[in-house]
Amino acid sequence: MALTVLAWTLCAAAQPRAEYPRPQFERTEWLNLNGTWNFTFDFGQTGRERNWQNAKSFDRQITVPFCPESQLSGIAYTDFIPAVWYQRTVSIPVSWAGSRVRLNFGASDYETHVYIDGHEVGTHYGSGSSFSFDITELARPGDGSHNLVVWVKDNLRDGRQTGGKQAYELYSNGCMYTRTTGIWQTVWLEPVDAEGLESVFAVPDIDQQQLVVHPRFFKESNGNRLTVRVSDGKKQVAVATTPCTNGAAVVLPIKKPRLWSPEQPFLYDVTYEVTRDGKVVDRIRSYVGMRKVHVEGGYFYLNNQPYYQRLVLDQGFYPDGIWTAPSDEALRRDIELSKAVGFNGARLHQKSFEERYYYWADRLGYLTWGESASWGLNVNDDVAARNFIGEWTELVERDRNHPSLVTWTPFNETWSSNGSGVYNHLMEDVYRITRAIDPTRPVNDASGDGHVRTDIWAQHNYERDPQKLVDQLTFHEGREPYRNQADKSYLAKYDGQPYMIDEFGGLPWIRPEERSTSWGYGSNIDTLDDFYRILQDEVDALKRCPNVVGFCYTQITDVEQEKNGIYYYDRSPKFDTGRIRAIFERIPSVITDVQKLPVIEK
Repeated sequence: MALTVLAWTLCAAAQPRAEYPRPQFERTEWLNLNGTWNFTFDFGQTGRERNWQNAKSFDRQITVPFCPESQLSGIAYTDFIPAVWYQRTVSIPVSWAGSRVRLNFGASDYETHVYIDGHEVGTHYGSGSSFSFDITELARPGDGSHNLVVWVKDNLRDGRQTGGKQAYELYSNGCMYTRTTGIWQTVWLEPVDAEGLESVFAVPDIDQQQLVVHPRFFKESNGNRLTVRVSDGKKQVAVATTPCTNGAAVVLPIKKPRLWSPEQPFLYDVTYEVTRDGKVVDRIRSYVGMRKVHVEGGYFYLNNQPYYQRLVLDQGFYPDGIWTAPSDEALRRDIELSKAVGFNGARLHQKSFEERYYYWADRLGYLTWGESASWGLNVNDDVAARNFIGEWTELVERDRNHPSLVTWTPFNETWSSNGSGVYNHLMEDVYRITRAIDPTRPVNDASGDGHVRTDIWAQHNYERDPQKLVDQLTFHEGREPYRNQADKSYLAKYDGQPYMIDEFGGLPWIRPEERSTSWGYGSNIDTLDDFYRILQDEVDALKRCPNVVGFCYTQITDVEQEKNGIYYYDRSPKFDTGRIRAIFERIPSVITDVQKLPVIEK
């Protein structure tokens, strides 16, 4: 049975989102700062002039990590909010003495300034990437309470920041929804050793049966040692030790590895230990999925087998939390609901999803495409481009170890590109930077065409007539295939990449009393039998097109006034789950009939 909004609310009633927020890089000691904070609006953006960075309280209270637009925040103010302030006190445990103290934010939208006792410790720009500040010099263990103040500015209409599906008009409309301002993911404190492990890039290599780990340390020390242990849940299968320098590569042979896939999502447990003079000074728990993705000959491959991605568009919105899931269980439930109707993955659409979502995708066996909240960004503006590159870099570095994540897709429907040269420069840079940070995954530069440099040729097609759909998506020798922006000469030409329809369907199923205020793609469908027939015709049409090697259906749930979900917004079912699953699974995941695809003339 689907979780209701009420059940989600009750789950979050104690300390909201109490689970560790970074499950693939988990330390035992940490302090969750979610819960009640003091809060105020700053509509005139005069707070700093009023010395609010030193404020000991504000006129309201808010429940962090929920944004002030959400019901779960306790505020539910949905007009535009140019700036907000948060305040609470923190005390650093005496047991953390000798460690560096880091203040971590899962995400805060958009420009975030953090103060300890009136001193600014750092600024971050981004709508969805995670960030961290070392506050040790201002808040030492055991020296009493300290005043933590956070100021967040959000100029959604500026065109120089990511916004995603946040409405740019006063009210939600069409496919644009309630906005998110300020803190919207977990805030926490954590002690780390000054020479501890800052991050790792763990690269599975199934062809050579090995795991290659690239560590990065807060401070290098050739005398320290990093030990990496890998186990299969029953026994240790590999161990290796290396000096704690950033150029190191730890190679761990994994004989006859158990591979990760949606059908069998096996994960190895990994432990990282930093030792100094024989004493463990940093220990992190993690995991890894041994799997490989690559593109070749017009196909997407998973573990060296052509694989058909049956994806669904997931907006990541919640009725009571907006961008923030009300509970960890709600994240897991979304994936279970999707798998129940035949999808093997999701395009995580116009939002930087939190790490806990990827964790559950890893555990449950669910492919994901990592996207940004790129809508609202002026792709012809140099400052906007600079802002995007900074945030996107943080996201790729944060999420590149998740086995469920199989494609990077930074942009969506960049229809506003104007040939000024800024757009092409941006797309080239983002492609190269993404591949430099993570060479193990394909990059879909712009979902729905606008392609400049891409490993996947993604198009959107909401044609409902099945024969027209087949006609449009059938390849012909020497002719470029269907695309959304064929009229823009400065864009790239198709060059044999896997051809995927990463948006289609969008079929509305709307209660009669809601039809005048709701939206979906195309005309309304009056009967359930008609809905099942139209959906099956569209899926069968894609099946008849051998060059189409993956799809993404719009969408998994209704979101506010957009009523084209497989489930209602509260996650209750609209349709016969088994019947929907049977339709989508008419196209099998594993492609057994590998054909030589037609050559397209450049």
